[in-house]
Amino acid sequence: MSDIGDAIGTAVEGGLFAKAIDGRGKNGTPLEKGHFAEGTCLNCGTELLGPHCHQCGQQAHLHRTLGAFLHDLLHGALHFEGRTWKTLPKLAFKPGELTRRYIDGERARFVSPMALFLFSIFLMFAVFQFAGITAPTDLQGDTGADLTERASEGFQALEERLATVEKKLEDEDLGEAERTRLEAEQEELSQQISDLREAGENIPFLKEITTGEASTAPRPEVDEDGNTIIPLTKDADGPTMRMDGSGIDWVDAAIGKWRKNPGLMLYKLQTNFYKFSWLLIPLSIPFVWLLFAWRRKFKAYDHAIFVTYSLSFMTLLILTITLAGLAGAHEIFIVFASMLIPPIHIYKHLRGAYGLSRFSAIWRLGVLSLFIAIVLTIFLQLILLLGSF
Repeated sequence: MSDIGDAIGTAVEGGLFAKAIDGRGKNGTPLEKGHFAEGTCLNCGTELLGPHCHQCGQQAHLHRTLGAFLHDLLHGALHFEGRTWKTLPKLAFKPGELTRRYIDGERARFVSPMALFLFSIFLMFAVFQFAGITAPTDLQGDTGADLTERASEGFQALEERLATVEKKLEDEDLGEAERTRLEAEQEELSQQISDLREAGENIPFLKEITTGEASTAPRPEVDEDGNTIIPLTKDADGPTMRMDGSGIDWVDAAIGKWRKNPGLMLYKLQTNFYKFSWLLIPLSIPFVWLLFAWRRKFKAYDHAIFVTYSLSFMTLLILTITLAGLAGAHEIFIVFASMLIPPIHIYKHLRGAYGLSRFSAIWRLGVLSLFIAIVLTIFLQLILLLGSF
């Protein structure tokens, strides 16, 4: 900690010293109280007529202080300034008004929906990682199939190498040193194959690979319709489980990966959820459009703003409820908050954003609830497939 303190102190002292000996900025631009005191835009050179350049839009008289740097850091993450504290209360209590005002052109007052959505996803990911809320990765999969596949590949590689060496040894013009090396390699490969065959006497899946004898234990089979039949007991006449095949090679290969290593696939599922969460927006817009297909004054852009603000709120709500649960909040509060807040918020959002009557908002809420289930199912299927590659 002392090294960090010394480093910060040295940096501050260096900054103060530099300011004391040089009161000018880049390219000789004068400084005044930590700000540039330029007369022309430092970005494009246009003469300044106000607090912003009318040619390129850059702000004039920029800060040259550490405080300004920290402000820019927060500003770059989420425009962390007055607009944030105007946006969040509106999003929570008057989402329809927020959406309508943003659509109607009041952009400078509020954080953009996409910036808020991306920040909320990032915040949820960071908090979940910090709290140790992650998908389980120690699940046991179908290791037998995986081991069989790996062992088969290794055994075939050994046999191929041995065949290659034996073919080279048939060359009568082979040098003495090369022949000696190849004979040593031949002996080593033969020993490895022999060891595998000996191990196969005690390990069923190795025995089938090394001797070609089929195991008497039942194993998964594929019927004529492409469905996988998985035995649940060692008895050949015992119960089985059927997994319907899709008929698509790459989909069936993805299903196989989930069967072999579910822990790894769950980890991929979690990371893909954060990376591809933005897909919820284009997936949702067509369904919201269906609710207003006969009302042409509402365009796709209106629905995009509605969807993105709504997703931002739901993400922040999930984060809030999770943190409340970790802090020891009663289960009743968690359950009621999870069940009641989302539909109430969507109802208020619909009424305010689209100017609906109570009846119109209620029936659209019911239909939208069904659409939400469909969108989440499609999204889950997509990230399941994306995680398989």
